[in-house]
Amino acid sequence: MLIGEVARRSGVSARMLRHYEALGLVRPTGRTDGGYREYADEDVRRIFHIESLRSLGLSLRDVGRALDDPGFAPAELVDGLIRETRQRIAAETELLTRLRRIGAAEPAGWEDVLRTVALLQALGSKSARTRQRAALAATDGVPVPVEALVEAVLGESDPNVAGALRWVLAQSGEEAAALLAAGLDAPSAEVRERAVRSLAELPDAVATALLRDALTHPDRAVRGRAALALGARGAADAVAPLVGLIVEGTNDVDAADALAALATDPASADRIATALVDRLAPAAVDPPARRRLTQALVDIPGPTATRALTALTDDGDRAVALTAAYALQRRDSPPGVGC
Repeated sequence: MLIGEVARRSGVSARMLRHYEALGLVRPTGRTDGGYREYADEDVRRIFHIESLRSLGLSLRDVGRALDDPGFAPAELVDGLIRETRQRIAAETELLTRLRRIGAAEPAGWEDVLRTVALLQALGSKSARTRQRAALAATDGVPVPVEALVEAVLGESDPNVAGALRWVLAQSGEEAAALLAAGLDAPSAEVRERAVRSLAELPDAVATALLRDALTHPDRAVRGRAALALGARGAADAVAPLVGLIVEGTNDVDAADALAALATDPASADRIATALVDRLAPAAVDPPARRRLTQALVDIPGPTATRALTALTDDGDRAVALTAAYALQRRDSPPGVGC
């Protein structure tokens, strides 16, 4: 079989077949009387084997080893090819993500494209200062997609940079909340905490709805952050989780402040006082938790809180009794007169 026919049958060009021959990968069995290369069926099969191995990403050198070295072990080479392929896919995926983000920024011209690329690169810098400047630049007319900012804030460990990114996201519209929601279910506790902190600074209704959903999140830290954020927004359904934070001793001061803010609404004050009193039973919680609950009750106005504090002045826990007595004395003092 002459080289032209072999090329037609195998799909390998005559030029490549000559290259294979020069490398010693496949040699024609013989020559015709006219000096033309003549390939046997075994030669053609070897050509197909070469092409099959090349399709896996093997170099021609490795193809030759695989076909001719009896001691050649393919497992190690295949493992290496898997690693290289994964690296290549990761690089291509990163490029695709970057291109999508540039497209999402809707650049008006190449100048916009270059500015967006520079900003995306800066957001991934190892320098916290560079990342912070990039975050703030997103408010200076540099087109940058919200998706890139969300990815940056979820991966940011520097508190100053994270704060700048959250501030920028708070001005980006409702798209940010939907993207941050995915971070609430991330495998990493740090990422989940960053997601809920970022949602807490978004002022829109979508963020509020997501924070309400987060009140039942399996991660206690996420539930607590969501409760504090909702309390700051005046959400009544944050009362029970906030009382829970006080009992746990987790962000209890912030939780008490949030309850006090909610209690400025007279309709909510008695309900909050009742929620605190219900957890004050000595059998329900340990002494430190009862003291924290009493301290939180101090800043709740209204008759329910006053009655509860009056009863607590005779409490067996001296710290609880003294706190209640101090609170009542302060309530009885004329406005502007300290105790």
